[in-house]
Amino acid sequence: MSELRFVRMGFGDEAVEYQEAWDEQRRVHAARFADEVPDTVLLLEHPPVYTAGRRTADNERPLDGTPVIDVDRGGKITWHGPGQLVGYPIQKLPRPVDVVAHVRRLEEALIRTCAEFGLETTRVEGRSGVWVLGDPVERRPALGGLSLDFDPRLQDEEFDPRLNGPEYAPSNAGQRREDRKIAAIGIRVAKGVTMHGFALNVNPDNKWFDRIIPCGIRDAGVASLSGELGRDVTIGEVLPVAERHLRDVLENADLKPREIEKTPAA
Repeated sequence: MSELRFVRMGFGDEAVEYQEAWDEQRRVHAARFADEVPDTVLLLEHPPVYTAGRRTADNERPLDGTPVIDVDRGGKITWHGPGQLVGYPIQKLPRPVDVVAHVRRLEEALIRTCAEFGLETTRVEGRSGVWVLGDPVERRPALGGLSLDFDPRLQDEEFDPRLNGPEYAPSNAGQRREDRKIAAIGIRVAKGVTMHGFALNVNPDNKWFDRIIPCGIRDAGVASLSGELGRDVTIGEVLPVAERHLRDVLENADLKPREIEKTPAA
């Protein structure tokens, strides 16, 4: 892969409005497809905004009618805002594109980033993104004074944590010792070039996630580097570390087209 170009679009008081960043993604995407620019990673913070991928269900959106921007990436609804490092890798991949391999590379770079700050994270089978694993079910504290045998989430597939008190809120998953996502990933590939990307929770107010069903997942929550480490970690600290690991993983990747199984002739 060619050398990556990193573009720091704006952080803190210069956080970038979502629509502005989306427009810039599309501009760079077109230039990358035409080989006018190298592979590029846009890095930034957004002001508070909810965005919904193509698979978002109506009942996963904010109950209070808070506006949501519908976007053309995969995945479901999430939140972006202050304290969250957002990255949009715009890369040309060999066709047919191996989308899963691209997601795994982003996960690997973020897992390495968290590890450098002393936090062990991992993947969860069947769920994209980067996770902090909780305790085994039998060792988790009871919810609301009830035993785990009566946890409504085990019996009700439509259980909505937003209607059942703070003990079920995604932002409190760490207190419940449950699995919790620290980095979300949602991408789109058009004309063999990637768009959208990842959001790593550094030190955000995770209560923003309590208004939605983050990524459509009802039985887990969200985490942040600061919350897990018990100390304040800033975007400024994480930015160069994330860039270094993204460069190492993405530039050194052995890119191969997705294998297509051929149906034997009858």
